[in-house]
Amino acid sequence: MADFNETLRDLNNTADHTDEFDPSDIEQNKFMAILAYLSWLVLIPLFAAKGSRFARFHCNQGIVLAIAEIIAWALFGILKKIPLIGWIFGALSWILSLICLVMAVIGIINAVGGKAKDLPVIGSFRILS
Repeated sequence: MADFNETLRDLNNTADHTDEFDPSDIEQNKFMAILAYLSWLVLIPLFAAKGSRFARFHCNQGIVLAIAEIIAWALFGILKKIPLIGWIFGALSWILSLICLVMAVIGIINAVGGKAKDLPVIGSFRILS
């Protein structure tokens, strides 16, 4: 279990923007920030917590993650159809699904902890301002 915690901590060693947010905003909108990582539920905080910069930060992270998943699933869906080697892309798509799940869990852990940290690899992309 210690190895898992260390791996998660290393993976979550990304830019921390928490000090840019009002502590009361963070406390009031943690639940909305959590919803941002649950697939299409990202729409709830996007519209219900428009005034929260903290929720909006996590909505951006959730949307970027969802877009990355959709692009990857579409790409692997096409590549899986290649004769003889398609099964490799099928296996890779399962691995990608696990990676996306881990990134969503990291985002949820950050939201619950009141942190505004970028997700690994894709977190620096900004769609929402």
